[in-house]
Amino acid sequence: MKKAGTPQILKVLHILSWIIFVGLCIQAGGFIVTAIFTLLKPTVVDRLWQQVDLAALFQYDRGHFFVEILLLSIVAVVKAWLFYLIVKLLYDKKLSMEQPFNNGVRNFIFKIAYAAFLIGLFSMWGLNYAGWLVNKGAHIADLKALGGGDTWLFISVALFVIAQVFKKGIEMQTENELTI
Repeated sequence: MKKAGTPQILKVLHILSWIIFVGLCIQAGGFIVTAIFTLLKPTVVDRLWQQVDLAALFQYDRGHFFVEILLLSIVAVVKAWLFYLIVKLLYDKKLSMEQPFNNGVRNFIFKIAYAAFLIGLFSMWGLNYAGWLVNKGAHIADLKALGGGDTWLFISVALFVIAQVFKKGIEMQTENELTI
């Protein structure tokens, strides 16, 4: 049995990234379409996006409903952007195994760290806002779509550290090339 090498693994990851990217685009579009349809025809709010039922919140207050939809949309769009960055990196073939420490990869790591930070920030903001609304008497379904904000913040810190390691690796690789 032949062992899968790095190029084959990267191809599989590229395909999986595309699938996740498309799914996240559909999710983001679902939240955005929900907001638009609700503006046009408020009676269909409970039948639009099945992942999160915010019909009770819409009945409670339309302004709060749109804030929650906005936060859900931002989280979904930034998640899609994160996977777009992954797809783009693998498509452009900026990931070189001969010289793994390069500015393209470092910039990629910084961008996904920022994306993870934004996802965590807006997820926590949405959950805190929903909790505040529940304390005010609003009935809100479980917002699992916003969950895990603290995990995304943790991931962003880890990615920022890795980006700094790559920055140092680029400096060392450049110095090494100059001395040879």
